[in-house]
Amino acid sequence: MLILGLILLLLGFFLEISILWTIGIILLVVGAVLYVLGATGRAVGGRKHYF
Repeated sequence: MLILGLILLLLGFFLEISILWTIGIILLVVGAVLYVLGATGRAVGGRKHYF
């Protein structure tokens, strides 16, 4: 999710498509939160890993 968010963020920036920029930021934030929760050992949605 982090990689997809980064790719969409960069595509939105270089192609000047604002919806890709917005979706990229959202995916980066959600991916970072899930990564941090998973790294601390906290179960997210009943799973210890979301991948």
